[in-house]
Amino acid sequence: MTGMFPAPKVHRVPTRVGEALRVLDWDHGGTPVVMLHPNGFCGGLYEPVARALDGDARTIAIDLAGHGDSTTPTDPTRYRFVSMAHDVLEGARSTRPAWHRGHRRIARRSRRSAGRPTRPGPLVTAAAGRTRRLSPSLFSADQPNPMAIAARRRRRSFGSRDEMRAHYLSREPLSQLGADALDGYLQWGTIEHADGIHLACDPDTEALVFEMSTTAHGAPAAWDHLANLSCPAVIVAGAHSFLPDVFEQQADRADAMLLTLPGGHFVLHEDTDRTAALIRSRVLAQPAPTPGGPL
Repeated sequence: MTGMFPAPKVHRVPTRVGEALRVLDWDHGGTPVVMLHPNGFCGGLYEPVARALDGDARTIAIDLAGHGDSTTPTDPTRYRFVSMAHDVLEGARSTRPAWHRGHRRIARRSRRSAGRPTRPGPLVTAAAGRTRRLSPSLFSADQPNPMAIAARRRRRSFGSRDEMRAHYLSREPLSQLGADALDGYLQWGTIEHADGIHLACDPDTEALVFEMSTTAHGAPAAWDHLANLSCPAVIVAGAHSFLPDVFEQQADRADAMLLTLPGGHFVLHEDTDRTAALIRSRVLAQPAPTPGGPL
């Protein structure tokens, strides 16, 4: 996967509740850029992007709680959006970055977490695989959550990574992943056991995050805070994403730019070169944030 490309530094970052986050840090020079993965995946999904940005950006990817090699909390309240936002800030502070980008979840979590107005760098959010619509009305908390049901049906183990790759390439929407992004996930989002390869993020954990999104501690509260976003933002959507078309509503509420690109639900992971170009133009080319901010 990596060839001559240097492996990332792997940080184990303690959290305020006694757990630990894995942070992958491709510290090869350039402006720091924080990457957040979709639910059920891991920070290593961004290794191809880190390779494409080598020399232009210091790519930092955080495994959220219960994902990758971060601690899997047993307390369900740890998957509340505000709690995971604190994790993001702790992981980011550990590497002292000054810029942010990531999936839609960073928009709904990070702006809630500090409890004070800030002016961080540009934020690029995207319609990302296996995330929830950032709106309080997609699924009801008092009804079965179809995303959670689908997550719990996921296959948990495979005989080998080659078998896992073939399985994912045969199924939508995972088959939309670029080959390099899929390889990054296979490397960093799995665990080797004597009986084969297991998912690092258990499907029950993925389902729990989906279920939390429908409660008062999930998408409804985050939607309320969209209007308080204090940094310039761009919302990126795949033109053929299977989620409802709510991205225009999000952009209006956040006073953000909506950028619709050819592609599906994994729009950031279908074409690495296009994603790297997007980061260069929408993040790296922008003025640096004011020194002395929270990060």
